[in-house]
Amino acid sequence: MSASTPVAINYVEFNVSDMARTKAFYAAAFGWTFTDYGDSYCEFTDGSMKGGFAVGETVTVGGPLIVLYSDDLETVAKQVTDAGGAIVKPEFAFPGGRRFQFTDPDGYELAVWCSD
Repeated sequence: MSASTPVAINYVEFNVSDMARTKAFYAAAFGWTFTDYGDSYCEFTDGSMKGGFAVGETVTVGGPLIVLYSDDLETVAKQVTDAGGAIVKPEFAFPGGRRFQFTDPDGYELAVWCSD
């Protein structure tokens, strides 16, 4: 077996139904701060880790999207499929980079992104 490209957990996204309510809760509960990217997405930070809240997707309790980081999306996508995962959202661009989403053999959905 050959060596694989290193990948680390980098970002966590949560689907939410009401952005204002969500931001108010996390600001009050934990002191998180936010950067808005339009009406349906904002990034949060707890001072050391960042994540995001997205409106418009189905809210699944206990179902945050774990986002991994790699400098080489193409290689990691191949590693994912070679290992038995399935690409469910092919590579797409977003503010700050590109990413794809996949499911693992148990059906958990994760994403991998890289900066531009």
